[in-house]
Order: sequence, then structure tokens, then C-alpha cells
Amino acid sequence: MSPAARGALLIAGTTSDAGKSVLTAAICRWLARQGVRVAPFKAQNMSNNSAVCLDPRTGAGAELGRAQAMQAAAAGAVPEPAMNPILLKPGGERTSQVVVLGRPLAEASAQSYQSLKKRLLGTVLDAFDDLRSRYDVVVCEGAGSPTEINLREGDLANLGLARARSLPALVVGDIDRGGVFAAFHGTVALLDAADQALICGFLVNRFRGDPALLAPGLRMIEDHTGRPVLGVVPYLRDIWLDAEDSLTLQGRPLPAAAAPAPGREPLTVTVVHLPRVSNFTDVDALMLEPGVEVSFTTSARGIAEADLVVVPGTKATVSDLSWLRERGIADALMARAARGGVLLGICGGYQMFGKNIDDPVESRGGRVEGLGLLPVVTRFAADKTLARPRGFGLGQPVDSGYEIHHGVVSAHGGEPLFTDGAGVPLDGCVSGNVIGTLWHGTLESDGYRRAFLRWTAQRARRSFEPRSDTDFAAARLAQYDRLADAVAEHVDTDALWRLIEHGPTPGLRLLPPGA
Repeated sequence: MSPAARGALLIAGTTSDAGKSVLTAAICRWLARQGVRVAPFKAQNMSNNSAVCLDPRTGAGAELGRAQAMQAAAAGAVPEPAMNPILLKPGGERTSQVVVLGRPLAEASAQSYQSLKKRLLGTVLDAFDDLRSRYDVVVCEGAGSPTEINLREGDLANLGLARARSLPALVVGDIDRGGVFAAFHGTVALLDAADQALICGFLVNRFRGDPALLAPGLRMIEDHTGRPVLGVVPYLRDIWLDAEDSLTLQGRPLPAAAAPAPGREPLTVTVVHLPRVSNFTDVDALMLEPGVEVSFTTSARGIAEADLVVVPGTKATVSDLSWLRERGIADALMARAARGGVLLGICGGYQMFGKNIDDPVESRGGRVEGLGLLPVVTRFAADKTLARPRGFGLGQPVDSGYEIHHGVVSAHGGEPLFTDGAGVPLDGCVSGNVIGTLWHGTLESDGYRRAFLRWTAQRARRSFEPRSDTDFAAARLAQYDRLADAVAEHVDTDALWRLIEHGPTPGLRLLPPGA
């Protein structure tokens, strides 16, 4: 097949967390390695784990789902808001911030968003068409399941998109959960005829076991549905990628770091898993470092013993600060700081470390008292700061940082953490052994991460020395290549090409509704 063929493909799933994001990234990487210019696309995403990119239309900072930024990296493409035109960022149990083409549009309840979606269909289709005009192939990721029949009317991300642009769809099922054959059959049977005609095959994901025992089931599901199984992807246990949301944080594969060198102590890191945690991928680079042991906690346990405690970002700073107090974590953090422990607050965590927070925007709670660990104050602004800053920290260049926050922090003491080349303060505050910064992603800069770990080890009195050959960017790229290898080995790539080039398979059998 021609690597220059233009087309598109939708990767849907039987459930959330079936593996859509990973397999979309895998197919993007597989295509890119063959010289295809490929872009990912997810019409509507719900996640507090977002990334910051530059909007090519304006040059301004913009926001998109972290999974789409990851898929763009796998594709070798520059991330942009068109790859995720609608991003929903939950701020409570029933409300979300609606981000459209990278910028906040409104706060909406689940009910009011259903009305808003009708106005956003044109935005979604324009973004898709724009990408398709500039790339050879667009690989689309669905959201949840295409058979959420209560939400089918007005659907933007699954078969609503596929119908509007005649896209062939593959359905991914997680066989490790069980029930994959029933899920495949039910997905097709619950759809109307026009939607069924777009379901062109299945991908079995996370398989472990004897392929000979699976083979009869594959033949039977093909007979029952009239659609082929185009691949059985094995359970790739140690693949670590940016997750879409914190629901998968605890069970998420982590970077595999080696043991510390002989005669060297490990460095222990405890990360507070906030209820509305966002951008928790900030600590991925620490997990990759040999001898750094990272754990997560939702209680005060482990904070007193850790060499470093990290309080990450959050979509609900004031609410999560109250949660810290209710859980006794706030007291544990203050006690740890009083004993000289090293604490790192990132974005929302940094704001919590300050003297007070004035929030008329996110929580509308007015002024609340912070933990008083840093001489800073925060006031929330209506406009969100979205930027890709660069600077220097601890004597090392930092070129991996990004900002995404409403809170504007003013320091009234301490030392800046990041400066420009002339030493002018840019961000952050260091006071004793407590550090705060609004910049996410800084630990992905290898030189700065090593300097930060040395700084932490000295203050924790640990004989720990970070290795000089740990390359975070190379390690992440190797993950994408492993995914592409899995596609090449375990998926019928000729069939993928046919769907990309020619669209939905004609003459597919239609099942009676509810069959």
C-alpha cells in the first residue's frame, strides 16, 4: 500500500480504559515509521491531565488532553488544539470546565453540556477537516463506548463523528477484563444499521495465554457478527505512557528504574494523590531514575519517612486543600517541614503551600488560609495562564516546562527557583527545604532533574547520586517504538491500510437490533 495514501480511521472501544489511547498511539507510531504524516484526533476528551501547546493560528498557549499530546509525540507531529477540540475538565462531581480549541469556554453541568454539544459539532468537524487537509492520515480515538445509547443523539466523539465523515471504525476490547466476545457482539447489535455499517472489525487487547485456546472464539465472533478480528495485541505489562485521567493512576504501569548503585542508598519519594489531581505525569521522570522509589498516598502515612514529598497539581485547589486538612496530611506536611524534610509543591500544590489563596474563580470561596510553608500568596484570575516557559533552575537549563493555571502567585520572600539567562526571576520559590513552582514538566529536563535530586539527597542526608546517562526523552520514545512493534507483529496491517485508503468495508452484515 502507498504510504502517501490519505485517509482516516476511528479507534473505538467496548469500554473506557479498553486501550483506545494506547492503540491509537501505537498505530500513529507504526504509520510514522513508514514515512506517513499522521495526526491523532480526539473530538471530545474528559481529563484533568492536560498538556500545553502553541496554537498555530495565534501563537498563543493552548490546552489539549495529555493523551493526545502523547499520541502526537508518537506520530512525530507537533501537538495543537485541533487534535483535541473539546476538553472537559471536571472540577466537581457534576460540573466541568469546557475547553474549546485550547481555551476555556464555560463551566457546564452534565445536563447543560448536552445542549452545548449541538453548537460544538461544527467546531469538531472543522478541526478534523483541517487536520485531514494537512496530514496524510488522521487516527481518531473515540470516547468511552460507542454504544452509550443514552448519549448517541448529539454524539461528537464516536459514531457521530464517523457518520459525519464516513470513517471506518475498529472496536477495541480488553480481554483481560473478561467478557470481550459479548462486548464485541453487543457493541454491534445495539447500533442502528447506519452505525453498524461503519464497524469494520475488532482488536483484542491485553491478551495473555495460549493463542490456540483463543482461536475458536475469534472464529465464532467473526461468524456471529460478520466482522473480522484484525489483531490480538499481547498484554504489554511494562509499557508506561501518559494516562488520560487519574482513575488509572494507581494501576498504571510505571517507568522501570534500576536499583541504586552498590553502596548507595535509595531516595524515597511520596506523592500525595489528591482527589482532583491533575498533571500527575510530573513525577514520571523521577520514577525512571535508578534508585528513586516513588509511591502514592491518600493519607498521612509515609510522609514523615519520605526523603521527598510531592504535592502535585489539582483542578480544585481550595477543595483539595480542605481534603488535606481533613485527612491529617496538612499537619503531616507542616511537621515534616519543621523537621527539615524536603517538600515540593507543583502548581496547585505550590499554591497550597503559601500563606493564603484568594479564589473568586474556581471555588468562588474567597480567601482561605494556606499551609504557610512558603512566603507566597495566590489570587485566582479569570483568564487561564497557558505557556511553554524556558529558563534555568539549580544551574541547569529547563526547556520542558509548561504552565496551566488560574492562580497567580506572588512571592514575598525566599529565593526564585527558575530564572532567565541573566538571573532575572521567572517562577517559583525556595525557602529552606520547601520548594514551590507553577511550572509542570520541569523534571523531564535531564540536567535539572539530576541537580534537583542531588539537592534533595544532600538535604535528606542520603548517599544518593543520580546517574548521568538517564535520558527521559529517549526512554519515552522507546515506549512508542515498542507499541509500533506490537502493531506490526500482531495486527493485520494490510487490512488497516485498506480501511485507511478505501474507507468502511462495503456489504458488511447488519445484525437485527438487540440480536
